[in-house]
Amino acid sequence: MPEKSRSFHIETLGCPKNAVDSDKIVATLIADGLVGAGRAEDADLIVVNTCAFIEAARQESIDTVLALSDAKRIDAKLAVTGCMAERYGDELAAALPEVDAIVGFGDAGSIASTVGMVSPVTMKRKPVGVRDLLELPRPTSTSPWAYLKIAEGCDRACAFCAIPTFRGKQRSRTSDSILTEARGLVANGVSELVLVAQDLAWYGRDIGTSGALSPLLRSLDALTAEGLSRIRLLYLYPSEVQDPLVSTMLTLDSVVPYFDLSLQHAAPDLLRRMKRWGNAERFLATIDDIRERQPNAVFRSSFISGFPGETEDHHEQLLRFLEAAQLDWAGFFAYSSEAGTTAAELDGAVDDSVIRERLRELAATQEPITAAARIAIIGSTIEVLVDGVDEDGIAVGRSYREAPEIDGVVRLADADFVRSGAAVVAIVTDVEGPDLDATAQRVAPRSVGG
Repeated sequence: MPEKSRSFHIETLGCPKNAVDSDKIVATLIADGLVGAGRAEDADLIVVNTCAFIEAARQESIDTVLALSDAKRIDAKLAVTGCMAERYGDELAAALPEVDAIVGFGDAGSIASTVGMVSPVTMKRKPVGVRDLLELPRPTSTSPWAYLKIAEGCDRACAFCAIPTFRGKQRSRTSDSILTEARGLVANGVSELVLVAQDLAWYGRDIGTSGALSPLLRSLDALTAEGLSRIRLLYLYPSEVQDPLVSTMLTLDSVVPYFDLSLQHAAPDLLRRMKRWGNAERFLATIDDIRERQPNAVFRSSFISGFPGETEDHHEQLLRFLEAAQLDWAGFFAYSSEAGTTAAELDGAVDDSVIRERLRELAATQEPITAAARIAIIGSTIEVLVDGVDEDGIAVGRSYREAPEIDGVVRLADADFVRSGAAVVAIVTDVEGPDLDATAQRVAPRSVGG
């Protein structure tokens, strides 16, 4: 009687880049002879792909590991991988005896082989390993959109960020490998590709092809003939948001005019202290230029409050910038001191109570701006890519204005005729917080982007 296949469940924490890594970890587990389990409680192997970006993310990762340790079967294995495993491997092993294996990106063996779950058949071949997930295959997407990681690591030296210490220097994929993966995703029903990297706009710089993102976008645009509808870019360093990248984004119909700018703050001297480029004036000039060329462009950014040395004047400068920029979406985060970063050695720590108050003021400034941008859409006709159905049986999707898992969604009434992955023309009827209500009209032509 053949041996029953072992099963696995993977829990992913952190950013979209981690989600891509999880997809590829799944591919290695399947290649090692395991099958997916519907629930963590049913799995022979539970894998937690952790995030270590800030203290809150690390605590969430640890809490998740402990919760899954309690939930798993007594004979099941629990493995931890991802950023925390890479950055704090030895410390995690000592602090979490509940975990059977800590597997970092640099480890030689696969997760399954590390916990002794490779089948006799797959034991005979060389382990896939998890040293560099960029080029590994990924399973068929179950969603009409997919993240596509085009580079790993980062060459910048932002004072607050520890990512280069455990993700390493930037390593760009070849355009051929990216196109091969993209073509496979599209062939399996993906309509929207969301390009991600630690430093997306610097794609190609490490391999001597600076400015390679624009040619890559043109190559990906050719996949519209094969069923691709949209290309979305996340995480653009502001100094690189200029031509030819901007003109390429605004010229290609498949590339949505959604600009996710990594700004972090607006006060010039504080940005210099962060080892970041720019200031409010430069950021506004970039935004105004894009809006002049494409009035319907959408802007998102995130900002750090409480960086060492941030004064009340710095905070006020950021508030004024938010009022002037009128960003569609913005996120605000408390500064987290990270060992091994320049900022961890700086003086001028900001009291936690002050940071909390500043975060409240930032949110109170931005929320009406976001709400006004959403209200302004009421009555307009939009094109929605249908992601699926919510718990109430309502079709839910996104226009070009909403990035998956980050922004609001569009809830579609009268959409019984649509399926997941379809592009639907709809009229916006109302706003509920960050979400839009809309009435579906008809299936859209296949050429989309709006």
